[in-house]
Parts: sequence; structure tokens; C-alpha cells
Amino acid sequence: MTQYFLSLPHDSAEETTMENMDPAELQEMMAAVGAFNTAVQEAGAFVTAGGLHPPSSATTVDYTGDSPVLTPGPFVEAKEYLGGFWIIEAENDDVAIEWAKQASRALRSRVEVRALQEAPPQD
Repeated sequence: MTQYFLSLPHDSAEETTMENMDPAELQEMMAAVGAFNTAVQEAGAFVTAGGLHPPSSATTVDYTGDSPVLTPGPFVEAKEYLGGFWIIEAENDDVAIEWAKQASRALRSRVEVRALQEAPPQD
């Protein structure tokens, strides 16, 4: 079965976190996301999920040269950033998209769907 990455894009101008959301809105969204997570788990499609802190909290590590270079912040400036994700298993793109529709509804946010690349067969 193919694994799919359901990613949650956020607007970089906002850097929304759970700490700066309206508590009532957060509680409602968390309940909807909890129900979605339960449905994905009960269907046997859940692999893992997580939310990410904003890009301003990142450190970029580049050890492509002789010594590592650590740079505070994200590796690229962008108008959007990855705020969280799910990795699910689904039979095909259509099934993964149906899960993404439910996730989008629960979060009241866009969700991008991409299949993970599979390792090439070993000879």
C-alpha cells in the first residue's frame, strides 16, 4: 500500500501556533482533528502525524563542506511554510484525497496530498 504525505501549509506572515489561537476555536478544531485521527486509525490508514513549530524556531544545518554551518531560521524564505503533517497509507490517490478532504474540513485549512516515493527494488 502506498504511503501519502498530507501537509498543512500556513501563511508565513502569521506564524500561527496553538498558543496564539482563540481558546474556543482551538478547542473546537482539536475536537474535529481528534475525530479525524480516530477515523484514520480505526481504518488502519494512520502511520504518523505531527505539528511543527513556526519557521522562526528552525535551525538550518549545512554539512556539505569541510565543517558544519548552522544558520538560525528556515533554509528558504517563503510566503508559506509547513505547519504540520500526517502520513497515511491508502490504496490509491483517490482514497488519499478523500482522507485529505476530511482533514481539510477538520482543520479549516488547505491540505496538500503527495505520495511518498518508494525505494527501488533491490537486484
